Amino acid sequence: METMNPVLNVNQLTGGYSPRRPVLHEVSFNIKPGEMVGLIGLNGAGKSTTIKHILGLMKPHQGDIRIQGTALDENPERYRAAFGYVPETPMLFDELTVHDHMRLTGMAYDVDQAHYEQRSENLLKEFHMDVKRNAFSKHLSKGMRQKVMIMNALLPEPSLYIIDEPFLGLDPLGIRSLLDRLVQVKEQGAAILMSSHILATVEAYCDRFLVMHRGRLVAQGTLADVRQQAGIGNVSLEEAFYHLVAEGDNNERPVD
Repeated sequence: METMNPVLNVNQLTGGYSPRRPVLHEVSFNIKPGEMVGLIGLNGAGKSTTIKHILGLMKPHQGDIRIQGTALDENPERYRAAFGYVPETPMLFDELTVHDHMRLTGMAYDVDQAHYEQRSENLLKEFHMDVKRNAFSKHLSKGMRQKVMIMNALLPEPSLYIIDEPFLGLDPLGIRSLLDRLVQVKEQGAAILMSSHILATVEAYCDRFLVMHRGRLVAQGTLADVRQQAGIGNVSLEEAFYHLVAEGDNNERPVD
């Protein structure tokens, strides 16, 4: 069977806000087409810093990040066009409507008109936002603003989705719509990196897991791999995670 090349490849990433005190230490992982990977860790573990490096908002002290084989400094336009991003906190323009935001995204990603019309209508219906298409973002609830961010990430159908705590503020229908759509794009070959504290959902939907603690990956792989690296038996992801974090406080042990 032919091995698929990773959509996202993070190799020996060391970085942070100060070169003298890096937050991340030799972090390495990859995500292949058709794979959803969960990034989990306590607050301050380095999850958001990892995501900021992938987005190109922070420059690595050492290491290499590639999306579809391209590094940011080699071809910034191609690199950025390859991913969609859903942040933890919605970031919208107050004076633009829901439709305006989607149109702007379509133009930025060069989505042709026919595809834009079909995709935008489908997304508005899926996330129950069709009645809000002409509402200004400043008049939307936090959950609705988050739905706009999600729809904009899904609209261009990128090869990589980076999703940071997407469920905050979403109603049950919104959560279900997002998860259903993530399953769909994964089956179509997209790669997904999802950071979330809701470990039961991460366990149910993700194929592999990255367990981060104190800026290092202390375990990664399938649930069976994580259990093995935690040195614990047939338990849930949540139990394996807590075991790894407790052990990590006394004995940090990065994995390749």
